[in-house]
Amino acid sequence: MTPVTPNGSGVLERRRVRVDRGFSRSSPRPQGRSRHRNQKTPWLYLAPALVVLGGLLVYPVYQLGLISFFEYTQAQVSGGEPTTFQGFGNYSELFSDPQFWQVLLATVVFAAACVVSTLAVGCALAVLLTRVRAVPRLALMLAALGAWATPAITGSTVWLFLFDPDFGPVNRLLGLGDHSWTYGRFSAFFLVLLEVVWCSFPFVMVTVYAGIRSVPAEVLEAAALDGASQWRIWRSVLAPMLRPILVVVTIQSVIWDFKVFTQIYVMTNGGGIAGQNLVLNVYAYQKAFASSQYSLGSAIGVVMLLILLAVTLVYLRLLRRQGEEL
Repeated sequence: MTPVTPNGSGVLERRRVRVDRGFSRSSPRPQGRSRHRNQKTPWLYLAPALVVLGGLLVYPVYQLGLISFFEYTQAQVSGGEPTTFQGFGNYSELFSDPQFWQVLLATVVFAAACVVSTLAVGCALAVLLTRVRAVPRLALMLAALGAWATPAITGSTVWLFLFDPDFGPVNRLLGLGDHSWTYGRFSAFFLVLLEVVWCSFPFVMVTVYAGIRSVPAEVLEAAALDGASQWRIWRSVLAPMLRPILVVVTIQSVIWDFKVFTQIYVMTNGGGIAGQNLVLNVYAYQKAFASSQYSLGSAIGVVMLLILLAVTLVYLRLLRRQGEEL
């Protein structure tokens, strides 16, 4: 208890204590408001981009899902018949088709092979870029970026010419005569895989190379002094440190390779002989536009979207369980 003195200093002291307590009680409020305001600021900057993405992605996906629940063929497009609600009838018809499951299996295997090959080539060349001098590094970067910038239809046409049975230089160099690479199912898939990897590895190479450059040189020097080989350095030092970057390039590669269309359509002439080289994207195109079954094509598109979302979410969840911050 504050003693009261004749000159009133005790009263002033009590008032000062009350004022200090008032400031101490009200001080967290401005901090909370500013913190709340700081949390809103990033969303305000992202709002224009989110509006554009909503118009370009959300609405088309909504229309895709909506059409998949109706009977929508050429008769409905021309107005000759009314559109009728089918519910999950299109999905039942799709899942009961044995060809759909064959195409789905081929798509998964082909996409997995493309992703693994792209990551292997891209990461190997990224490490190579750190080992060569400036001039070879610049030449390799320019060549890779040229492959990356080449349109898919142009690159597919060039690869078809290279492996042409009559005029292609590859058969002459290998002594294969008039061997047709697009006639057999596996050789056609292998040819498309080469083209997909050729136009996809530059993204992985440049991204991983930038990540390697951000690793402190002392860490790599210490591993080399300990006698670690290049493969050991990559597996035990670089790969764990580059894991967030590898997650990004892996997810991007899965999305790109799972929905390959142009390379398959151009190089196998619409899916190969009797549809032996069909993937889901080409299969959806045939159902929607070649057969005018737009509702079935939309159902295939929805299935592809759900598969890609599931793969991405499962992959991110596994990384979170391992303690990775993404």
